[in-house]
Amino acid sequence: MILYVLLAFLNGAVIGTSRAINGRLSATIGPFRASLWNHVVGFLLLTVILAALGQWEFGSSPPLAAYLGGFFGALFVAVSSYVFPRLGAMNAALMVISGQMISAVLIDWQSKGMTPNGLRCLGVVIVLLGIYLSRLSQSHREKEKVQ
Repeated sequence: MILYVLLAFLNGAVIGTSRAINGRLSATIGPFRASLWNHVVGFLLLTVILAALGQWEFGSSPPLAAYLGGFFGALFVAVSSYVFPRLGAMNAALMVISGQMISAVLIDWQSKGMTPNGLRCLGVVIVLLGIYLSRLSQSHREKEKVQ
């Protein structure tokens, strides 16, 4: 179990780094072109991995709606590339995490019938409080620069 936790944590660091790199690319060539390059490079990487693993067979046929993940993934990369340079990495990451937490609670509630308990709601509130404190700290620093 600890391996999965570490992988998830590492994945979070990779996502943050990826968004910062794409944000920089987006500032130069625009969010949709940056997103396109992100997916072209990702396609090449996955092609090499699948070739190395010899897993080219797509035996099962998932429902058509299962492929919408690619649509949302592309939209996520494009929007992230647009907002990261404008909000800053920390603020943008906190907003993304907040959106993910809120949607995860709602998806679990809808799909698994798991009514959000107090701890889940508290987790969401803590993340939202982190966003507020981060913005408050940034506002305070900006006021100090002006004086």
